[in-house]
Amino acid sequence: MGHLAGQRITVIGAGIGGLTAAIALARRGAEVTILERAPELTEIGAGIQLSPNGMRVIDALGLGQAVRAASLPSLGVELNDQWARPVIRLNFRARRPDADFRVIHRARLIECLASAAGQAGITLKLGQPTSAPPAEGLVIGADGLHSPTRQALNGREVPFFTGHTAWRAVIPDDGTGPTTARLYMAPGRHLVSYRLAHGLRNIVAVLECRDWQDEGWSQPGNPQAMRSAFAALKGPVPDWLARVETAHLWGLFRHDVARIWQDGRVALVGDAAHPTLPFLAQGGVMAIEDAWTIAACLDADPDPATALARYQALRDPRCRRIVEAANANAANYHLSGARRLIGHNALRTIGRLAPNLMPSRFDWLYDHDPTAETP
Repeated sequence: MGHLAGQRITVIGAGIGGLTAAIALARRGAEVTILERAPELTEIGAGIQLSPNGMRVIDALGLGQAVRAASLPSLGVELNDQWARPVIRLNFRARRPDADFRVIHRARLIECLASAAGQAGITLKLGQPTSAPPAEGLVIGADGLHSPTRQALNGREVPFFTGHTAWRAVIPDDGTGPTTARLYMAPGRHLVSYRLAHGLRNIVAVLECRDWQDEGWSQPGNPQAMRSAFAALKGPVPDWLARVETAHLWGLFRHDVARIWQDGRVALVGDAAHPTLPFLAQGGVMAIEDAWTIAACLDADPDPATALARYQALRDPRCRRIVEAANANAANYHLSGARRLIGHNALRTIGRLAPNLMPSRFDWLYDHDPTAETP
């Protein structure tokens, strides 16, 4: 153990980032308390993809066995047009056979993390609304999209609506078929789906929309309206949508990466620092990377202010690149007219003549190992 041994640290928020940060800190000897505003740890039905850059942290924290038992391996991403004709298949594992791509229900991941937190001696206090960081001690703000901790560091900021709304649903699944993320693209909309463990299937469907008032992803949606909005998508999609009984709908807003991540005593991780659109499947993984890096930096330096400055220096450029890549994907999935024809035909040609070209564009993302960085 290094400089974290015996330090008292408060983590605000018991989501993926907060729990992982608390575990990473406690594993290095810190005495950690988590303050969570919710009266209990619950997650609405939603899946999450865990790519190798996140799984390396999961393994380093000793959580690999539990997470693998609750998840399924993912074999890649298949892009299809609205008639379910293949456009391109991205086999990320072919370039890195030993790398671990997985999919998991968000609630199961929270359960794994919460169990590990309890075993690590972390104190979890539920029903603790926090409008500002505690006045004393080191504080990690993992308080999500509408983070009071971020506002305390950066002032009030106004995100802007991207023109997209998204639906989430989890349906029963027969447990057969490929464990790939299957994406179907039509003008102004797309849908992605993948199997989860224990006979479930995750669906995320994104629709272009002119206006939207509320940000967040816990609003109930009408399953019939979801079916109508994505009726143009063929193949297995109509059957999947017919099985939707409960859906949640939310507007997608774009936020800047935080200008100030830390002030020498208080620091941000996860969505509090860098909210991202869901078009690269890296929101949860970025929080997991943050968690490892902030713990490693604090453990390596006796001065918390220097350690937190180093943390921001390591994480800010990478997170900005990920957020920008996710922003760019939003338009690529919704092409129409001649642009769609040209774009899809180009991808088909690339997939046929140079199948490794597209997956290689993500080497910088998936081959990153946060546990190998030097704080």
